[in-house]
Amino acid sequence: MKTLFTSILVLLFSMALSAQETFTLKVTVDNAKSDNGTMVYSLSTENQFMKAAPLQSATIEIKDGVAVAIFENIPAGEYAIMVLHDKNGNNQMDFTDQGMPKEAYGMSNNPMSYGPPSWDDAKITIESDKEIAVRL
Repeated sequence: MKTLFTSILVLLFSMALSAQETFTLKVTVDNAKSDNGTMVYSLSTENQFMKAAPLQSATIEIKDGVAVAIFENIPAGEYAIMVLHDKNGNNQMDFTDQGMPKEAYGMSNNPMSYGPPSWDDAKITIESDKEIAVRL
């Protein structure tokens, strides 16, 4: 009986630990120069940032220069948002022969830098439901 009671306590405790609170992130882009194509959003951790498939992604239609993505079930932590105005629908950023982006893009925190953004410039902390705006 004592073993059964201990087993039930261990099970309940492990279930409580695994029931992690999650949050929602709303990301708005309101400065697209046209409604052509789609807005492609990615939500990444530091390990995924500009290296691997994102934790979550969304492809959103643009209407009157505005596109809004909502990411749900995000555990508390640090993340970065990348947004691409994919005008030609090929789901990737296109570059000129000189290596400059052909399509508009933006990041969380809206860093203004030449060259690729850094994790430290783009990271945001999710500890509750949150709304952010990203400029292209």
